[in-house]
Amino acid sequence: MRYVVGITMDKRGRDAVSLALTLAQSTLSSHPVELDLVHVLRGVPPEQAATKPEREYQKLCLDEAEQWLAKTHDLIPKSIRSTTSVHFADSMAAGLIDTATSRPCDLIVVGAASHGPLRRFTVGSVANALLHASPVPVALAPSGYLPPSRLTRLTCALGTRPGAEVALNVAIQTSVRHDVPLRLISLIGLDSRAGTDETAEEARTHAKNLLLRASQSVDDATEVMVDVAEGRSIESAIDKLTWDEGEIVLIGSSRLARSRSIFLGTTANKMLRSLPVPMVVVPRYPAPDIAPDKDLSV
Repeated sequence: MRYVVGITMDKRGRDAVSLALTLAQSTLSSHPVELDLVHVLRGVPPEQAATKPEREYQKLCLDEAEQWLAKTHDLIPKSIRSTTSVHFADSMAAGLIDTATSRPCDLIVVGAASHGPLRRFTVGSVANALLHASPVPVALAPSGYLPPSRLTRLTCALGTRPGAEVALNVAIQTSVRHDVPLRLISLIGLDSRAGTDETAEEARTHAKNLLLRASQSVDDATEVMVDVAEGRSIESAIDKLTWDEGEIVLIGSSRLARSRSIFLGTTANKMLRSLPVPMVVVPRYPAPDIAPDKDLSV
């Protein structure tokens, strides 16, 4: 497996590395992870610059980036394979996507905006671009993320609309790969169109059906549980749930997403701004890719 980790010269980069290490160290030994630490510089490489001042400036930026990457690389345990690279692109998001698609990649990992409140998300321009364009899953580390000793649980948020089966399949495979319990949650925000008694009952029934399907799929490989949370809003529903420090949340893309691409929906955006734990968003995979025997885990 290969994770592309977006390295910035601030705490966002440290948060991204912390989350990448947490995920890499929790995988089973049969699924080793390679961390590709990537720093993106705007513009073109020094040798392609049009003028001497521009060449000198780009060379200075490149030297600084390589020094920072070397320091970051020292934080990676020798037991985990890791590489560093500097990529030139029009934006950091474009550079990360280019790097991720240059060869097989399972996950892009980035930190939240640096001005976000502690252990919460503020979606900056980089994360926002990735959450509306990435062809591979994206993991977001909340501001000030401190890596736990290991993952303790994977939570998957599932709605009743078409497309939930994609997130469910990825969650089932990922929980087994990381050897952690799987929690399925259904959120009912009474300020939304789904706030009627009828749809609330439908959400509970839907959650129970998903629990049955997931339990059958894992075949006793891990524990599966379900939670249904109600609140005056999606945010308040999230606050009613308990969260482990070693937990991550996985959600699927909006049905509006293009095939093999991420598009964060309204409910997911509300969740993102309320969660105290990392979130992984998976693309909208086409039907052939979501077969139970197809490995889509992260």
